[in-house]
Amino acid sequence: MNSNTFRTPGRRAAAATVAALTVGPVLLAAPAAQATGGEGRATAVVLRTGLDVSLLGKTVDVPLRVSLNEVKAPETENETALSVKVQGAEGGKPIDVLAADVATSKATVDEEKAEGYVNLVKARVHVPGLPLLSLIEVEKVTSKALCEVGRKPVAESNVLGHVTVFGKKTTLSAGGRTQVSVPGVGQVTLDLSRTSTTSRTAAATALELKVEVDPLKLGVAEVNGTVTLAEATCETPKGTAPTEKPTEEPTGEPTGQPTQEPSEQPTPEPSVKPSDAGGIKTDNGGTTPTQNLAETGGSSTTPYLAGGALALLVAGGGALALTRSRARSRG
Repeated sequence: MNSNTFRTPGRRAAAATVAALTVGPVLLAAPAAQATGGEGRATAVVLRTGLDVSLLGKTVDVPLRVSLNEVKAPETENETALSVKVQGAEGGKPIDVLAADVATSKATVDEEKAEGYVNLVKARVHVPGLPLLSLIEVEKVTSKALCEVGRKPVAESNVLGHVTVFGKKTTLSAGGRTQVSVPGVGQVTLDLSRTSTTSRTAAATALELKVEVDPLKLGVAEVNGTVTLAEATCETPKGTAPTEKPTEEPTGEPTGQPTQEPSEQPTPEPSVKPSDAGGIKTDNGGTTPTQNLAETGGSSTTPYLAGGALALLVAGGGALALTRSRARSRG
């Protein structure tokens, strides 16, 4: 089993507990990659505690700040450790702050998106003062935060299966708070499936617990603070994509008609028309030269008219001579 263990030798349980709880945050610090420029950001963490532990009638106050599988990106990171231990918190014995069958966190960032994802299966959380009793047990929880360029960020979290608090099976209020109290043990307030989004960010937390533990009010180990399970966040990359998403279709559909439709009327007539007075229609529909013949009294038909008159004159003269010749012969 993959685990993070803190071993702290000491002569007294209290001293060992103080040392173990104090060293926890140092050894559990996850490597963090720094984002620059317009890169996006993503984070994911399986477990984070912000607890204050009071020992020996509050004569010793120690912060318990531990995390499991906490990753940050712009570079892809994965963590799959299944437990985190603190040595010496229970009379020199180790305590599993969290143990799980599956505990995966992933943070990924590229030019198009940033994503944080957490998956936790069959997890058990313990705190000092309750060596045999789990603070909470969950069947399965997941959280996802996805920020893509050009799309609205998405935050999702789910708590699946049963949840047990202080050994009591608990029904959680969807999207609200649930409070569980056990006399002589303590009280836990649970916030279920907390999500939030903005125009460029998203955050999702499967469970957040506000813890108040003081077993039998003995003051041996009083614990107050918060425990977060399955948290993911993201921030959308910027400056690496066009400000406007290209359209999948041409901006203007090609029409079946020419860009300028032909007019219903014929093409306009020439700006300069032939003069009606300067020409005469011919058989082929054309026009005669534009010389004006009205002043001379003639036209293009004058030769034909003259020729016709001459032929009639000759024919008439011939007919007259023939008639006279016949008259003489008879006389």
